Amino acid sequence: MKVRTPGGQVYRVTRRWVPWQRKSRQLSLDGFDVPSPPSGDDPISAILMVLWLVIALPLLVVAVIVMLLTGIELLLLLAVLPFAIGARVVFGRHWTIEVRRGFTPIHEESAGSWTASGVRIKELAREIESGSVPADTLARQS
Repeated sequence: MKVRTPGGQVYRVTRRWVPWQRKSRQLSLDGFDVPSPPSGDDPISAILMVLWLVIALPLLVVAVIVMLLTGIELLLLLAVLPFAIGARVVFGRHWTIEVRRGFTPIHEESAGSWTASGVRIKELAREIESGSVPADTLARQS
């Protein structure tokens, strides 16, 4: 459920579907500018092109590896998700409610059954809309 505080800050209050939380870091390319390769057909341009490739190729390899690992993680998540949901339904595991500012989790709490978690989501949403944001129980330490 997406809600706004009176000040306009956006929060999302949801159930966590899997029993773990992603630990990936947020990558930022602010201020990163990829220079265009040198062009020309003289020997100096050829040397500059080789130097540019020596610098750009490792960056490209790292980017491809990161994308592959992210894709593998997504496939594993999709493979495990039906079993995690099935286990919650069959064994009656408690649902965890998560409050996120944007997409960063800031608060979580155990909420019981599906129905109880739905009620708690609505309660938290009303609290946030009235300006009472839950405490940050997931503060990341640097």
